Order: sequence, then structure tokens, then C-alpha cells
Amino acid sequence: MLRRLFPLLSALIAFAAAPPVAAQSTFDRVKSSGVVRVCIWPDYYGITFRSPRTEQLSGLDIDLSALLGRQLGLKVTYVDSSFASLVGDLTGDRCDVAMFAIAMLPQRMERLRFTRPYLSSGIYAVTTKSNPVVKAWADIDRPGVLVAVQAGTFMEPVMASELKKAQLVKVAAPATRELELEAGRVDVFMTDYPYSRRLLDNADWARLIAPPKPFHVLPYAYAVKPGDEAWFTLMDGFVGRIQRDGSLAEAARKHGLADIVAP
Repeated sequence: MLRRLFPLLSALIAFAAAPPVAAQSTFDRVKSSGVVRVCIWPDYYGITFRSPRTEQLSGLDIDLSALLGRQLGLKVTYVDSSFASLVGDLTGDRCDVAMFAIAMLPQRMERLRFTRPYLSSGIYAVTTKSNPVVKAWADIDRPGVLVAVQAGTFMEPVMASELKKAQLVKVAAPATRELELEAGRVDVFMTDYPYSRRLLDNADWARLIAPPKPFHVLPYAYAVKPGDEAWFTLMDGFVGRIQRDGSLAEAARKHGLADIVAP
């Protein structure tokens, strides 16, 4: 009986002593599949924007993600995401990297790995040219003023903390801040520099209000899920390369974002 059990016991001991099989790295997987999956927010004008008329994608990070694909010799596929779903989309393996100017918030940095910054922006205000209430930055935090933020963006916690007298209105998709503003349901909305370009380029009724001094400036970077050092190093190296070789500066000029390129 013991003689018959000996081979089985030996096999079990050898299996227990064997080192664990290393998980396949993201880079190994994308190389074997030939595809890198890039999370984007398709409503981010100038960054990753899908035209409602043509369905075509355009923006700084559409150009740069295409460059990443060419340098890696891989096909790029885009996965619709948002700031609200970003963490789950990356950690749940819906995409390999998020490339849509993601602010490096402390709560995001606790759960994701960020490359070196490539852009930075503070908060700006957008109102209508005819709004009788908000004429200047000092008019925003006043009683009765309705201040909109897009739910899930970094402006939400910032403005929740900053506003003392005005009322904060959180706008959740599919509603948008500009539609709420144009319809008169809010007086002003808070945004960053890239998104403000959408209205200034396309809506003659919109007016940008800049703060008297930089307001909550944050660095923007690409994000990956933690725990994969090789993939992080590749993505961080890509950012360093486009900063050095001028690709980032060229794409930023093309999309009107040269003023917020990180040094």
C-alpha cells in the first residue's frame, strides 16, 4: 500500500515545493494579442473626444496613443471610460492603460500607478455671456449661485470644499455641464483648461472666467493598474520619450493645449 502511495506523495511534495508560476505581464499579453487597450473619456474635448456627428475620435491623447501603438508595433483599441469608472476599468482589466489627462489625485494614486506628469491645469469657470449673476470670479461663491461640476472629476471634491455660500450641483452623465448651463439650470460650471476649449471653440454664447491666480493646479498623467512594474516602466518611459523628442509639444500645439504642457 505504501509502495503504491509513494509516487503520489512524491508528486504532491514536488508540486508544493515548486515556485509559483509568475503572472503574465501586461506587456507580454499585449504582445501576444497584438492589441493594446486604451481607456478614454470620449467627451474630453481636445484630449479624447468622439464627434457626435461623425463618431470620429480626435484629441491630444488620441494622437499620442496612436504613436504608442506604432512604437510598440501594436493595434490600439479604445475602451470608453470616465473619471468615475476609471479605477474599476483598470483594476478590472477592461483596459491596459488610461490615456485621457488624468489628474493625479491622492485618492486615485492610492489605487492606481501614474506615469510622470505630461500636462497640468488649474480650475476655470464657464458661464454664458448673458448671465446676470456671474460676471467675475468673485461672483461665483455667493448665495443663490448654482455652480455645476461633472460628477467624478477632481473639481467635485475641490468645489465641495471651497464653496461656502453658493450651491454645488453635481452633473452626472448623460447630462452635461454645458447643457445645464445653456438651459439656465445652473449659473456657471467649473472645468479645466482642456475642456474649456470645447465651448470657446464651438459655442459663441460661452464665456471663460479665469481665476485671479492659479486655482488648484494639478498634474495630469497616464494611469495603469498597480503591481506590474514592467508595464509601468514602459508607459513611463513613453511619456519621457515624447517629452524629449518634441512629440508631446507638437501634439499639444495642434490641439490648442501648448500652455499646459508639463515641463
